[in-house]
Amino acid sequence: MKALIFETFGGPEVLRYAEIPDPLLTPGTVLVRTQAIGLNFADIYRRRGNYHLSGQPPYILGYEGAGIVERVAEDVRDIQVGDRIAFADVPYANAELVAVPRERAVPLPADIAYEQAAGVLLQGMTAHYLVNDSYRVQPGDDILVHAAAGGVGQLLTQLCKIKGARVIGLTSTDAKRAIAQAAGADEVLLYGSDWTAGVLQWSADQQGVQAAYDSVGSTLMSSFAAVRTKGTVVFYGMAGGDPAPVDPRMLMDTSKTLTGGDLWNHVTSRENRIERARALFDLLRSGQLKTERFKRFALQDGAEAHKLLESRNSTGKILLIP
Repeated sequence: MKALIFETFGGPEVLRYAEIPDPLLTPGTVLVRTQAIGLNFADIYRRRGNYHLSGQPPYILGYEGAGIVERVAEDVRDIQVGDRIAFADVPYANAELVAVPRERAVPLPADIAYEQAAGVLLQGMTAHYLVNDSYRVQPGDDILVHAAAGGVGQLLTQLCKIKGARVIGLTSTDAKRAIAQAAGADEVLLYGSDWTAGVLQWSADQQGVQAAYDSVGSTLMSSFAAVRTKGTVVFYGMAGGDPAPVDPRMLMDTSKTLTGGDLWNHVTSRENRIERARALFDLLRSGQLKTERFKRFALQDGAEAHKLLESRNSTGKILLIP
């Protein structure tokens, strides 16, 4: 099969398209011929060597995709050859064939395109647990969403609005501000402004928002300043660098809550991931959840896709097409 591989850590130039052996079909797995593959920042971190990679080179990136089942292990009874499935946490996805464990295979309805599934599943399930598990958004809440023009940010904004909340977003440019507004944000401020004061001024009683979703990291203390007494800050990413240490006495004095978020602590069974995926598919089907137009690259042009994502000039999901 063909795959996008790399043998040393570094920039996008280390990636190359090569012929390698097909993955083995082991017990409990199905072999999927990929039709669309999602590109995520985690792929960049692994390519650079920031994240641990097991095994020996050549390495294959990618954890998210959708495709058609081509072979099924003898002990797998509920998935058949020809079935359409999606997955969001299966390694070595930057390839024509991927061995997908049964417990991570999400059935893909006929009316959900492969590209839709590969473009929304990982980021969509992240947004889903954030608004339902980390902080349960309620009607009438004021919510702050960092990086509101990003993939998770746009979906998070929409899910908050569906739940009846008001949303104020943060972006780095006017162009991204327009994207966040198109996703439904009631107001959008720029990082270069005094946005903490702006959030307080915007909130219903000027006391701050009920919750802030912070994926930037370096902004964590400013997020605390923007939430009200007894408010919540959900920390789930470090795109802008490590956060400053948090003094527990500040939490005691303000009755504010800091909670962390990692998708794989919330999606712990096949049943749960299927339930969350179905909720997302239902919202896509009804038109309540919309995605920005996907940017498509051939898998063999994966290095160019990495360059675009790494430049932070891209706002929509990037897909690799075998």
